[in-house]
Amino acid sequence: MTALRPERESDTSYGQQSYGARGAFEEWSGGETYGVSPQSQQPYASYEPVPEEAYLPPADEETVALRIPDPPPGSGDSALGSAGSSASRQGVPAHGGRAARRKAAKRRHGRHGGGSETPSAAHAGRGAGTGGMSRAPLSRVEARRQARARKPGAAVVASRAIGEVFITTGVLMLLFVTYQLWWTNVRAHAQAGREASSLQNDWASGKRNPGAFEPGQGFAILHIPKLDVVVPIAEGTSSKGVLDRGMVGHYAEGALKTAMPGDKSGNFGLAGHRNTHGEPFRYINKLAPGDPIVVETQGEYFVYKMASILPVTSPSNTSVLNPVPTGSGFTKPGRYITLTTCTPEFTSKYRMIVWGKMVEERPRSKGKPDALVS
Repeated sequence: MTALRPERESDTSYGQQSYGARGAFEEWSGGETYGVSPQSQQPYASYEPVPEEAYLPPADEETVALRIPDPPPGSGDSALGSAGSSASRQGVPAHGGRAARRKAAKRRHGRHGGGSETPSAAHAGRGAGTGGMSRAPLSRVEARRQARARKPGAAVVASRAIGEVFITTGVLMLLFVTYQLWWTNVRAHAQAGREASSLQNDWASGKRNPGAFEPGQGFAILHIPKLDVVVPIAEGTSSKGVLDRGMVGHYAEGALKTAMPGDKSGNFGLAGHRNTHGEPFRYINKLAPGDPIVVETQGEYFVYKMASILPVTSPSNTSVLNPVPTGSGFTKPGRYITLTTCTPEFTSKYRMIVWGKMVEERPRSKGKPDALVS
């Protein structure tokens, strides 16, 4: 706006009155002065300038309410100062209006305030996750030191080795037990079954004749109906050649030689496994007096009745195989059968003995005896 100025004395004559500001007069008169010659025009009187008003920032675009101006740089408490410095680092002007700050915030966070964080904020977040400090890379010496610290010591290595040895030993023992208790029975049953079938086929075809037999050669079949046992009888008591193949062995060697079932007098002695390798005598301790024991040969059936049992005796007690066995209760010669096996189960420390007495001799031509039919 243009200010008025006071009149001067030279300007009070008639027809020479002038306006306070030349610019305004010339603007009104088109640049000419009426009634006053150009020579008589006086210089403009001086006037005192009006002090300028203090600059006020433009009003906010959103509101015209009062606001507290931002503090100048370096003033205010430390919290405001740190906030202002943080804002300046993030691109927000320290002295801008509210509208300017909001625009800057929109540029940082997106149009709707949900934009991705700035790299500095992301870096600050990662720093806060590690205690406010980023971990410096390790030097080569420090890395080697930490690698050596992570290596197990001698005691740890030794304990691990001992543990592995124990585990391996346990696995091997488990495999051995599985082999002894399961696989040997499977294999022995298969071998004994083949031998029994071969014997019966040979008898049916007439290929074999009664007489002397070679060690390991099958010549008869033992039936124990109460125990559901049907097993071949082979000559000899060899472990590998006879007993481990699931068969029952006949005592026929040296001082332990016993009679054959067809002999008119004597003791027919047999040996068999109680555990593993087919275990044909595992449950002979369950036999009771009077239970039938049948020996089938090519021409006849010999039926015995169980008479007595000796639960435990020394392996060296060979008197149980005498023609009149010691401890059997028999007092005179007769036709007897003796079954021997190990005891207790899964050991060979002692022997168990079962005796029987022949009660029937039946030719095959007359059919099976009642003990095998019922």
